[in-house]
Amino acid sequence: MARRRWTARLPMAVMAVVAVISTMTAAGASGSAAATGTSGAAPTGGPGPDKPTIRYTEYGIPHIIASNWEGLGTGYGYAVAKDNICTLADTYLMVNAQRSRYLGADGKASPGENQSTTNLNSDLYFQRINDNRVVERLLDQPAPNGPEPQVKEAIRGYVQGYNRYLAETGVNNITDPACRGAAWVRPITELDVYRHAHAEIIMGSADPLLEGEVNAQPAVPTSAAPKTSSAAPKPSWAAPKTPPAGAPLSPEETAKKIRDAMAAARQQSMGSNALAVGSQGVSGGTGMLLANPHFPWQGKNRMWQSQLTIPGVANVSGASLLGFPAINIGHNDDVAWSHTIATVSPFGLFDVQVDPLNPTNYLVDGAWQKMTSQQVTVDVRNADGSLGKVTRTLWSTRYGPITTSIQGQALPWVVSAHAVRDVNMDNLRALNTWFHLDQATDVHDVVHTLESTEGVPFFNTVATDRKGNALYADIQATPNITDEHAASCLTLTGKILFSQQLRLPNVPPISIFDGKRSACDWPDDPNAVAPGLLDPHKQPRLIRSDFVGNANDSAWLANPEQPLSFPRVMGDTAAPRSLRTQELILTAQNRIDGTDGLPGRGFTPENMRQLLFADNSRAADLALNATVSMCQSAPFGFILVDGTLVNVSEACPILAAWKDHNYTSDSRGSWLFETYWALLVGRDAIEKLPWRVPFDPKDPVHTPNSLDSGSSAVRDAFGRAVIALRKAGVPLNARLSDVQKVTRNGEQIPIHGSISELGVLNVVTPGMVDGKLDIVFGSSFVQQVKFTADGPPQASSVLTYSQSADPTSPHYADQTKLFSAGQWVTERFTEDQISASPAWALEVKVLD
Repeated sequence: MARRRWTARLPMAVMAVVAVISTMTAAGASGSAAATGTSGAAPTGGPGPDKPTIRYTEYGIPHIIASNWEGLGTGYGYAVAKDNICTLADTYLMVNAQRSRYLGADGKASPGENQSTTNLNSDLYFQRINDNRVVERLLDQPAPNGPEPQVKEAIRGYVQGYNRYLAETGVNNITDPACRGAAWVRPITELDVYRHAHAEIIMGSADPLLEGEVNAQPAVPTSAAPKTSSAAPKPSWAAPKTPPAGAPLSPEETAKKIRDAMAAARQQSMGSNALAVGSQGVSGGTGMLLANPHFPWQGKNRMWQSQLTIPGVANVSGASLLGFPAINIGHNDDVAWSHTIATVSPFGLFDVQVDPLNPTNYLVDGAWQKMTSQQVTVDVRNADGSLGKVTRTLWSTRYGPITTSIQGQALPWVVSAHAVRDVNMDNLRALNTWFHLDQATDVHDVVHTLESTEGVPFFNTVATDRKGNALYADIQATPNITDEHAASCLTLTGKILFSQQLRLPNVPPISIFDGKRSACDWPDDPNAVAPGLLDPHKQPRLIRSDFVGNANDSAWLANPEQPLSFPRVMGDTAAPRSLRTQELILTAQNRIDGTDGLPGRGFTPENMRQLLFADNSRAADLALNATVSMCQSAPFGFILVDGTLVNVSEACPILAAWKDHNYTSDSRGSWLFETYWALLVGRDAIEKLPWRVPFDPKDPVHTPNSLDSGSSAVRDAFGRAVIALRKAGVPLNARLSDVQKVTRNGEQIPIHGSISELGVLNVVTPGMVDGKLDIVFGSSFVQQVKFTADGPPQASSVLTYSQSADPTSPHYADQTKLFSAGQWVTERFTEDQISASPAWALEVKVLD
């Protein structure tokens, strides 16, 4: 299947929708009623069934029960293949470096979070990993660095279940047209699954560095320079490509370009919110969790919902990335948890001085060392259908592979070169982490799991438990870069990137160390699980009884009453928070205090769901009145833009009437404000806007504020927004549902929510997918869980893009319609609840 192409940029994400909206027909959509269940005991004792059993309830949610881990994996593998075999087969093709063989070298692949590269680049990257037996070496290690027995058993079963579904169905009878009859759909092995897991764990480095690594070559031709050969005549894609070096840049210029490139990428990348509420913040309960990851709606990073049960051993419900026979985000009987993208960079660069006459020699501790060369070969389908081979020489140092770019910004290999060390390259520990989280008993057990595995890759963890504790923890696989080590080893460019001199929202500290000194490598810490990792006890965590949360800023304000400190490598402190972080904190504080206009004090399942889907914009709270004032004060209703007078008088009453500041489907004025705000903010940090009251680290939740209505930047952005909507034929008072929608099997489904920069918790980012309007990433698996002192967990969820990517499946868009209507699925967790499913929904599959 051809990898779907999508784009989303600010303001491009908004502009893409505006540009083609005139060709679309508005259509309403309503969701079906949420499933309901009865109380009852969860399956906690007694043997499981002799055969793995899958019980489907409403919306195609499988409840998989077995007597052991292998059986549980078998049920999971069968059920997930049934829903998403084409996406999974495409992923296995990628990690086995065979996309160019079947789909052509210049096709698109998405090996990282969501950015695309060519199939050839992707294949060279993964073939190098496979040739080096990275995953196989990790599998040979004992736990915690290798997988634990329960992980191995579950993955063995997963392979059996996946292959059984494929054998029963047959490649030619797959219902999804994306891979029906495709030669690349085949039975899988356990190694395929581990390679997929490893690819997910390292994806935080793949996006910014992959292309630079597989195209690295010296700027000065020498006999040792990289060579490319092909059995067929060399097409344009066969030779390595590096960004043009151009004139030498100063350290300040280089740092700014890298920062801007990383900031642009983070705007187009995954995000998340999570809120854990303890006993003091819950009405009629002990703990609550809101999980709200913002993951891609297409491709390998889609999530899939299930319940996994081995009676007396494990009982866990939630969602995982496709192909992981565990729950990544969810709850068991006693603990609920989620993850958010953290502000830790999972990689670091080492600037090594090279010999200009022989640039594959580099200097360390006063002595020249030779780089290691490696010939990497992949199969490629030529234009005439024949197969050829592309061989490329890739280079490495003692620190890691050479790269000649980061996020598309050139790092010329002239007098020095840049080597990469990836903290997750030797990480399969994440599998152990999630299997242990699935069986955690309280938040202290969660902390123990995080510390003893250090397997979480680039994620925060937010959790609550039945005892009334709320936990925030940024305990993960982090480079061992203490503040003292950084001060000693950072280059001039590295100092600028690593400090807060060039702060942009959510851009992690990027380290560039002096590679001429071996002492600047990441040191080993005796308290860490693996070499080069930061001591987990130095990583931030906070347990409270009111609330903690995260919306992709650093750990500093997990709760503003108790600011956290931590090594700089983990993010910033005393710096402006994003508008989404402000919105999350204010939502929690106001609900617990009872000052948000809703009845009572404290969170309930009903008001937690209501507050998320209220789609309130913190940006509108802060800036709408000033924007309206600017509009109303425009002379004769006109604003000058690029020498042209733009009549904005129609827009003023529209925005003035948008008093609730929300991005619900029926809101009017919201799309006009979104377009304007995207143009005003661009890629700047929020504090760079023309505020009358600047950021104050003593009041970080409420500052900056008071937009300057007299600012020329405000007028210009507003005028351009009016021009953009009129040019696209979009009425200035258009409802959000007239503009923001997805099409599934010919039906247009309105989608509520908005972009992160507006400070809306329910993030949805529109863009183009295969030339059509869609949501490229945003709210994905949304779950709310409540614990009481006794009784089963009370949970609701919605998988925004639905369980299956197969357009012929009844579960291709059913939850998408539910999400459109602001509705949720009431979870069935206990045996009584599952058995009470309506007859039309309950389907049982026994894998005998």
